[in-house]
Amino acid sequence: MEKNYYTSPKSNWITRMLWKAAGADQYILNKATYSDHVKYATLGGIVCSTGFMAAMAGGYAFYVIFSPKVSAISSSVDGALTSTTDIPTVLMSIIFAIIWGLIIFNIDRFIVASTGKGDGTEAITWGEFTGAIPRIIMGIIIAITISKPVELRMFETEINVKLYQKQQELYLETKKIAENQIQPEIDRVDAEIRGLKSEIQSAKEEYVIAEKLYLCEMDGTCGSGDKGDGPQTAAKKVRAENLKEDWEDLKLNNGDKIKILEAQIVTFQNDKLKRFEKAEASANSLNGLLERINIAHEIAGFWVTLFITLLFMAIELTPIFFKMMLIKSPYDFMNDNLKALIKAEQGIEVTYDFYKDKEGVQRDLVINHQSENLIREKVKLLQTQADLNEIVLDEWKLKETTNIKKDPSKYIDS
Repeated sequence: MEKNYYTSPKSNWITRMLWKAAGADQYILNKATYSDHVKYATLGGIVCSTGFMAAMAGGYAFYVIFSPKVSAISSSVDGALTSTTDIPTVLMSIIFAIIWGLIIFNIDRFIVASTGKGDGTEAITWGEFTGAIPRIIMGIIIAITISKPVELRMFETEINVKLYQKQQELYLETKKIAENQIQPEIDRVDAEIRGLKSEIQSAKEEYVIAEKLYLCEMDGTCGSGDKGDGPQTAAKKVRAENLKEDWEDLKLNNGDKIKILEAQIVTFQNDKLKRFEKAEASANSLNGLLERINIAHEIAGFWVTLFITLLFMAIELTPIFFKMMLIKSPYDFMNDNLKALIKAEQGIEVTYDFYKDKEGVQRDLVINHQSENLIREKVKLLQTQADLNEIVLDEWKLKETTNIKKDPSKYIDS
């Protein structure tokens, strides 16, 4: 707008994009004052920032939900504790974040654009507030969905430490259960092995003693004292040979049993390792969105969590309340005038508060003159066609009657 008393500043492309985000009419704003430019650019900026925050929050939430469930903290090469990042899930999270951000941006844009100015004064009346309740509820839901993932990201380090502790506790508990179930079996089999080895060792010791007695009997250093072969020497030799044979047989038989039992121990050990791996996987699965939210509430407490949620509610609901508090400006009057011109051009007449319905609510009378004119034309055309058809039928009837009177035989079947 360029007049001798005022010149509207020219808008740049950023301002025009913000106007579109706020659902404002660029044509009218270009003719409006600078204050209108600022108001709607600010509203558009809030809508865009909400969409951006929603994208960041949605992407992070998507990553937490669909990322591989591993330990919250892992040891790096240098021994430091770090959190792991899954690149494929990050890429999918970026795609989801863009889609989610656009969804929230469009919903928020609709909420802001569809919220009227109320009575055009700074005061928010009860009627204006109740009329905006559906939009306020939608705004609150959006604010909560944005605030929770942001809250998780704000306290991510503390959450990871606490979550790691819970994972370790769950791992040790599950590992202990597996240990208590399998270790008694291992101890039982190990005791059997020790018993079999003890039998072999006892048989060996008995043979060694018999062998020594035979040798000292041969030397004459013990027993009868007679050196060389004799009845006692032969008896001790036979006994030593029998004990040696028994020892070798026992060593062979028990050896086979020991191999079988040792294989059972290996099986039990492998089963225990598998259970330990399952226990670790089960503990690592304790890394979902709900668990992180619960830990965040434990760490931050009720008031900090409430403050963060209220902060995002304030950001989300500010445009709704501000639009109800805005005083009508030149933009609004020009917008009303343009709507009235379009209605007049299309033949639409509105009489506000013309009648009350059955429930006593004031209703507007809307008359669509063009459509009513078209209906009247169509009705008149149909009536005219009906009149003409009657005239044609009457003439045809008169003509046929004359022909029948002249020659009735033509109309009588023989």
